Amino acid sequence: MAFNHLPAGAHDAFGPLSSTPVTHSVAMADSLRPGPPTAATDARPTPGTVLDRLSRGPGRAARITHTEHLPPRAGRHAVWPDRIRTDVLAAIAAAGAEHPWAHQAEAAELALDGRSVVVATGTASGKSLAYLAPVLSGLADGAAAPNGRGATALYLAPTKALAADQRRAVRELAAPLGHRIRPAVYDGDTPVEEREWVRQYANYVLTNPDMLHRGILPAHPRWSSFLRALRYVVVDECHTYRGVFGSHVAQVLRRLRRLCARYGSEPVFLLASATAGDPALAAGRLTGLPVTEVADDASPRGELVFALWEPPLTDLAGEKGAPVRRTATAETADLLSDLAVQGVRTVAFVRSRRGAELISVIAQERLAAVDRSLPGRIAAYRGGYLPEERRALERALHSGELLGLAATTALELGVDVSGLDAVLIAGYPGTRSSLWQQAGRAGRSGQGALAVLVARDDPLDTYLVHHPEALFRRPVEATVLDPDNPYVLAPHLCAAAAELPLTGPDLELFGPAAEGLLPQLEGAGLLRRRATGWHWTRRERACDLTDIRGGGGRPVQVVEAASGRLLGTVEESAAHTAVHDGAVHLHQGRTYLVKKLDLEDSVALVEEASPPFSTTARDTTAISVLETETEVPWGGARLCFGSVEVTHQVVSYLRRRLITGEVLGEAKLDLPPRTLRTRAVWWTVTEDQLDEARINPEILAGALHAAEHASIGLLPLFATCDRWDIGGVSVPLHPDTLLPTVFVYDGHPGGAGFAERAFDTAREWLTATRDAIAACECEAGCPSCIQSPKCGNGNDPLHKRGAIRLLTRLLAGAPAPPDPPAAAPPGPQEPVGPAGPS
Repeated sequence: MAFNHLPAGAHDAFGPLSSTPVTHSVAMADSLRPGPPTAATDARPTPGTVLDRLSRGPGRAARITHTEHLPPRAGRHAVWPDRIRTDVLAAIAAAGAEHPWAHQAEAAELALDGRSVVVATGTASGKSLAYLAPVLSGLADGAAAPNGRGATALYLAPTKALAADQRRAVRELAAPLGHRIRPAVYDGDTPVEEREWVRQYANYVLTNPDMLHRGILPAHPRWSSFLRALRYVVVDECHTYRGVFGSHVAQVLRRLRRLCARYGSEPVFLLASATAGDPALAAGRLTGLPVTEVADDASPRGELVFALWEPPLTDLAGEKGAPVRRTATAETADLLSDLAVQGVRTVAFVRSRRGAELISVIAQERLAAVDRSLPGRIAAYRGGYLPEERRALERALHSGELLGLAATTALELGVDVSGLDAVLIAGYPGTRSSLWQQAGRAGRSGQGALAVLVARDDPLDTYLVHHPEALFRRPVEATVLDPDNPYVLAPHLCAAAAELPLTGPDLELFGPAAEGLLPQLEGAGLLRRRATGWHWTRRERACDLTDIRGGGGRPVQVVEAASGRLLGTVEESAAHTAVHDGAVHLHQGRTYLVKKLDLEDSVALVEEASPPFSTTARDTTAISVLETETEVPWGGARLCFGSVEVTHQVVSYLRRRLITGEVLGEAKLDLPPRTLRTRAVWWTVTEDQLDEARINPEILAGALHAAEHASIGLLPLFATCDRWDIGGVSVPLHPDTLLPTVFVYDGHPGGAGFAERAFDTAREWLTATRDAIAACECEAGCPSCIQSPKCGNGNDPLHKRGAIRLLTRLLAGAPAPPDPPAAAPPGPQEPVGPAGPS
């Protein structure tokens, strides 16, 4: 029997909100009442004082597992390059930035030299101004392109909201320059009557990679004057372009560069990123160009106190009677309430829209019992709100009218909110880069700030709050993407051929895998070779072959049965687990039940309801090895990486009570199996090693299954992925290896680079996995160590002690790490914060 761990698409149940009736903490009762919104910054309590107040009350102090203090840092000024126009410098000075930080001036100098550059510095370090100074200067120059149109620039953001924010910021900054700067948003929401004006007259077009892929590049003849004059391409928040999405964006940018070359332009790429490991390498893989990094953050920073917070165990029991911790949702709502009573302006970052709404509601209810004026100063902020609603919330938070906001990552990506005192992070966001991006939202005006990571009942979160060095002593991750993934590359070769026939010189631009794919695309009847190159042969649009967000296939439309209203869509790859018959579906704060999933017509019919439960799909999985690319001996064991085929079938779903997480029942489903060809890392152990680890046949399946779950939970610490991006299978005797085997695979066709990263860091990854299981205080396994929220086998069988012994024996045979190069004795170790070592 194989035990599996589903990739993206399954739904996590809410778990218990509390094991006891709601009561208000001692911290709230003893805290200060909030002062007026205009209270002076120097009157605010220090971050340490705020944390001390939060820790009051029975058992509160014990929940803080670690506190990290990052000292304040002074800023370092420089001088803008003299090649930037004086009127642009005057406009920048009028906006309050007469003297740039050193990294801003350095990035501008590189851009003016015609060198592509990535600015990878901390939150609120002024990355936007680093690229806007040279861009606005270039546009204001009005340098005539061959057709007489002035220079142009293209801005790419991962979300529509961020592009709209940037247009507002550019308009304000460039107002003194008059009509020489003409910014305009061009995305799916742009009215048809405005689009022609944007194409003909805008010289700073703000859009997203999706619109570039589907709207601009296929219509390049209509954009020819813009592309011919294109001087700069700004890629904002480029750290978000990772995995399959990042790989698609990399090929979209190569298509853009190819068309620009045909029109006679060679734009400079200016990228802005949160702090990331080796940003120049990641930016180079994204753009296909040499990129210079600017990563020395010269902006000032106030003191940051960063606390790790673990909610307590409850008296409730989960699957197999395992102990369950209080949810991060309930704990964060408590902390947000306490901070509001203290008058501390706070944002609580939450992973889901529903979680943001729930935290807001709980906090409002608890504050109503303390002071009737307080609930109105707490709100939620998430995707799906109208732009004017979001603007109003941002203004209210900025002014102090709002004291607390429960927000999804819609607020993380570049929305300018300053003056915050504290940030709560409900569950590790998946990467250290995102963690620091969120924590950096507090203290943006230079004052001290508090950040609190509230752990979920999850192996990775549990590991992190007990191993603070994994957060504070390690650099942020490198961005993982694979532009050569054939499942990504093939549809972009077709799209490129539809834009202009592909020729031999073009293939070098698209990477070494391109040439080998062309005969396959010809055999499939998608391309045809002629004297002028490879041509697209179909009537339909080639750009519709792929969804660059990584979905693939025809999206499933979610339709309200009673009215016929289209609520939204779900990726075809996620439909079996997300909108199966009986599934609970959330949309813009409303809850629906799926009445019927019609796979033939790609429609899920839903009706609005308020069920007291959530649903979790379960499936069975089989995996076969297609090709072993790399194999490393670990004593008698083997660590392997290669291509696999995964076949899984959703067979049932669980209904879980919202408040307690109790399983109310299981319903069978009749859905067809699905096949995924992807990349995986796997390891085998021998009979001798099992004997040495005291693993007998009765506990072998449980030990392998537990090790698989925990290793998937810890992989996001080493690869820029979420546990929902990856899957796993454990088999006591696999037919391809003829040994007990554990597989961890990318949950995307062709792979996303995560399994390869796992292979490269296997020793550290599996050591952390073993340590996380061993450190958990439960007796037989729980969600904090070896249970998975998306296990297709109901977390059965699992054997915690067996997993520890098995991983210990496996690691004993791992090759020793290479000796580090000789170096001078290190000085005192300092924490790694959002701007690197302080």
